[in-house]
Amino acid sequence: MDKNTIIGLVLMAAVLIGFSWYNTNQERNLQSDQTEQTTTQKAADNKQQSTADKTPLAKATADSTDIFYAATKEQKTAPIELKNQKVTVKINAHGGAISEVRLNEYKSYKDFEAKKENPLLLYSAKDAGLNFKLDTKEGTLDFSDYYFTPINQTDSTVTMRLTASNGASIDVDYKLLTDNYLVNFTVKANGLQKYLPSTTQTIQMDWHDRVAQQEKGFYFENMYSTLTYKKHDDDTEKMSENETKEESVTQSVDWIAFKNQYFSSVLLAAEPMKNVNVKSEQLEEGSGYLKNYSANMSAAFDASGAKPSKFQFYFGPNNYRLLQSMDDYKVSEHDNDLQGLVYLGWPIVKWINRFFTLYVFDFFTRLGLPMGIVLLLITLLLRVIVYVPTRKSFLSSAKMRVLKPKVDEIAAKYPKQEDAMKRQQETMSLYSQYGVSPMGGCLPMLIQMPIWIAMFNFVPNAIELRQQSFLWADDLSTYDSLVSWNTNIWGLGNHLSLFCLLFCATNLLYSFMTMRQQRETMSGEQAQQMKMMQWMMMLMPLFFFFMFNKYSAGLNYYYFISLLFSALTMWYLRKTTDDKKLLAKLEANYKANKNNPNKKPSGLAARLEALQKQQEEMMKRQQEIQQRRQQK
Repeated sequence: MDKNTIIGLVLMAAVLIGFSWYNTNQERNLQSDQTEQTTTQKAADNKQQSTADKTPLAKATADSTDIFYAATKEQKTAPIELKNQKVTVKINAHGGAISEVRLNEYKSYKDFEAKKENPLLLYSAKDAGLNFKLDTKEGTLDFSDYYFTPINQTDSTVTMRLTASNGASIDVDYKLLTDNYLVNFTVKANGLQKYLPSTTQTIQMDWHDRVAQQEKGFYFENMYSTLTYKKHDDDTEKMSENETKEESVTQSVDWIAFKNQYFSSVLLAAEPMKNVNVKSEQLEEGSGYLKNYSANMSAAFDASGAKPSKFQFYFGPNNYRLLQSMDDYKVSEHDNDLQGLVYLGWPIVKWINRFFTLYVFDFFTRLGLPMGIVLLLITLLLRVIVYVPTRKSFLSSAKMRVLKPKVDEIAAKYPKQEDAMKRQQETMSLYSQYGVSPMGGCLPMLIQMPIWIAMFNFVPNAIELRQQSFLWADDLSTYDSLVSWNTNIWGLGNHLSLFCLLFCATNLLYSFMTMRQQRETMSGEQAQQMKMMQWMMMLMPLFFFFMFNKYSAGLNYYYFISLLFSALTMWYLRKTTDDKKLLAKLEANYKANKNNPNKKPSGLAARLEALQKQQEEMMKRQQEIQQRRQQK
């Protein structure tokens, strides 16, 4: 392997070590903030509890002239349940808001491990709620101060009505779509014009959710959980996954998502929401929760009641294809592009995942194969795709290997450091005469690096891997435990992942084979210069171990088999390459080029030759200037 290939490896190491440093640094920041977050969380819990426990009777006593006075009296109405095959939604009379959402086809890791068939609780009044506030001439009409009456109830629809003493009302209509994860709802005022300012055009919305941990490992799930929103006619934005942040969004917003790794609660509006403020607060590991999300915004509202304010809730999995299909049920005139919730990586990496990985993954998944086999087949396909450039890279290194004695002769001819340019120029000229391209080893690295990063982004977001077992791993979406213990060790956690150990061991084997190939192509001086880089390559598996031990078994498994196939490919190419035949072919190239007087150096050799001539001309000018000065 030539110097350019090594540079590619170093760049790959720099990127991955950078990932490791970033994640470790963020984890350190998270740990240092845990005490403050615990205090904040307790205060938030107390505040939430006091809000949940308060009754509107206090207001009723102070203001019995309230036209909605009768609705302040506590009602013992059971929550209204809307249900389809996928979702069960409960709506509370208090505030007329959704109080619970369960996903019928999924379950938490805790229930999965205990073999319980409880539907996954995604949204609960204990932790979450959406409240509307409307400015009136007398003050603020807060929906949470009142009890709504359910009317027109069916299995999938209900109207929650707040009725005034004079017959005016506010209706919140809910409709759970058939076999879908969407809940359409509208807010409409009837006969309230005289109580509202003539300038009323918006209604205020306060939404919050303390997102529960659903998966096995806090660190990995927390890394892929983030408050996300879609700017109108613009891109999707996500807040930091690793720190407490608060933002005021200057643009209008189409939707806001409270997202954890595999599931999201998304609030969508028919008309873009404005004056949006969002906050994501980190919560302490071991609390059973990941983050505390909150959002405040204003939505379009028609005070006359002629036009209801239209909204949607999406409560469901972060499945790319499913989220794409949600535009078929939109209440807005613009596309929602909910698939932006699934982060597929930087632009070039995103294109690989969007137009290659997803299609291949979908094809193999539809065959009904185990997820471990699907990842294996994807790896094999990728190895087939990069085999030709990999073989070209290996042959480039093999050609340099068989020409090494000739390169050593050039090195002996120019032993001094000041002759380094001449030595390099003559070496490049030698390669050119024999038809060898030192740059031939770069292409496979350029191809493989984006694929590696693409899979780094794709696998943790593939919900199809969730709670799918393979070999000793009970769930490919989270880490596998060879050995576990109770105490958390910094940088390591409380377990050892066997797939991670296999990945790192295979990485060590591949690094050893790569270094051996390097030594076969380098002269003595080059070998000395590369010792530090070789040590770095040997230490990379150690960095990877501390980085990937908390990562999912599926990702470690993919990297393990990918490197294993890379090592097997290198071994196969080495065994099937006849150095004598290769040297004879190169000698034939040399004779052909030697007999061609018009043959000129190209590529790097030509550039080095031009550079050498420039240096010689500069030296000649300097000597002439010195001679003139001496003559004077």
